[in-house]
Amino acid sequence: MTCSSPWLPEVVKWCGRMSTLDLDRRLAEIAARPRTRRSALAGAGSLALAAALSRLPLDLAYGAPTRHGADPFTLGVASGDPAPDGVVLWTRLAPEPLRAGGGMPSRPVEVRWELAKDAGMRRIVDRGRATAWPAFSHSVHVEARGLDPGWEYFYRFTTGGAASRVGRTRTAPGRRRVDQLTFSFATCQKWEEGFYPAYRAIAREDLDFVLHLGDYVYEYGIENGWGPRSPQLPAEFAAETETLDQYRLRHALYKTDPDLQAAHAAHPFVVTWDDHEVRNDYSGDEADLLARRANAYRAFYEHLPLRSDSLPRGPSMPIHRRLTWGDLAELSVLDTRQYRTDHPCGDGETARCAAALEPRQTLTGPEQERWLLRGLDRSDARWNFIAQQVLMAQLDHDPAPNVQRFWNDSWDGYPAARNRIIQHLHSRRIDNPVVLTGDWHSTFASDIKLDFDDPRSRTVAAEFVTPSVSSNGDDTPYGPYYGPMVPFNPHIRFFDGDRRGSMTARLRRSELEVDWRIADRVGSPDAKVRTLKRFAVEAGRPGLAEF
Repeated sequence: MTCSSPWLPEVVKWCGRMSTLDLDRRLAEIAARPRTRRSALAGAGSLALAAALSRLPLDLAYGAPTRHGADPFTLGVASGDPAPDGVVLWTRLAPEPLRAGGGMPSRPVEVRWELAKDAGMRRIVDRGRATAWPAFSHSVHVEARGLDPGWEYFYRFTTGGAASRVGRTRTAPGRRRVDQLTFSFATCQKWEEGFYPAYRAIAREDLDFVLHLGDYVYEYGIENGWGPRSPQLPAEFAAETETLDQYRLRHALYKTDPDLQAAHAAHPFVVTWDDHEVRNDYSGDEADLLARRANAYRAFYEHLPLRSDSLPRGPSMPIHRRLTWGDLAELSVLDTRQYRTDHPCGDGETARCAAALEPRQTLTGPEQERWLLRGLDRSDARWNFIAQQVLMAQLDHDPAPNVQRFWNDSWDGYPAARNRIIQHLHSRRIDNPVVLTGDWHSTFASDIKLDFDDPRSRTVAAEFVTPSVSSNGDDTPYGPYYGPMVPFNPHIRFFDGDRRGSMTARLRRSELEVDWRIADRVGSPDAKVRTLKRFAVEAGRPGLAEF
């Protein structure tokens, strides 16, 4: 093994004394180690080690490629977090994806990657070798750099004589005038409750990226033979996910879906999480959840195209970040799970309590809130999107006068924190703010008000809540429940609780159009998807335009 690397001295220090298997164990130890405030702020060094090791020259990481008897690319390919000069390329080697370990040997494996400007992979612009480490479930995260801004690229991986499918991605424009942006946003894709016609349609659309707002996987046990997929799965899938192997298997199961794979291969994704990636309605300060959270965060990183900045350390994983699209749009991607205080008024649906109004109660944590507000202040983009998980518009559940009841897992459970953000948008005159939301298994289009209890109050922003991709299947649980509440929440301009799909946003300098893209049904994999309604927001006029 050659111990020379001018850009990774920590590996040079280790590699003369460690075998590749020892290095892999060291990676596993680092990832399991909880992050202190000091180490989180330091950020460099061992935090980025695993991602850096995946890009090491082969003589520093592993001695020879491995030939595989089965296709190692059963989970497809993906790209993510497009920047003006680069993008993340992802795959995971798993010839037996529904088996612990994916059917891979317990040693590092060489993976080659290529990046081209044509789908036939003839005009190669970059290539390299990466290492798939067992400690990270033989996943690969290549951070391609030095690319041209605003350009379409194609990529593929090879290992042991096997080649992946060709994926398509694109870089963001540089800091220049940009006149349009098109993206889809989606959420909540419980595998056993339906197929993914929304992703089949997304894969065929001409998009710049796809935004996923959480509940990428669900933690519940899966019953064989139940639901439209009628699965016959190994026994490990019957239990709720708690261990690292269980979370890995759950992500692998979801990734076997051909329509989800097609969407990932067609467009770069920008992802964040909600609760079901760990456990339903969890809060960040639940001490008894830390070991389970560490397992869930590790598996999430391993299976999605995230940068090394998001490499997890134990139960901590930084995922909030900011993306720009020229001078047209800035996207602040939030994490409303990891740092929130426990529900101040208790779980579920309750009356508003005094504790909810205390300034210390937070959905984002104080550091992330300051990061969001500072970023909004500094933004020179024409449109400013806040991508986050739970309903921001108020939804009072009780029509009786002087009585209010709220679902506490949303911003309604943290009104003081919500008011700080809304007041900031208003007082600092943030340009064209729009909130993009997941979680609810329903569709909302709402005006964000300075005072939700006063219909005449100033409108500060618009919020779009995208329907679930498949969660709740073709059942209709939420329309009958929430529908009667909407008339006494007049800032909610549109609601539907019973249909599945996604939303597609077409942004121009003068206007945002949002298409409500709905599948006829999710009990069938080939159901039609169509636009049932179109919403609009006009630049300089907060809130929804008439429709």
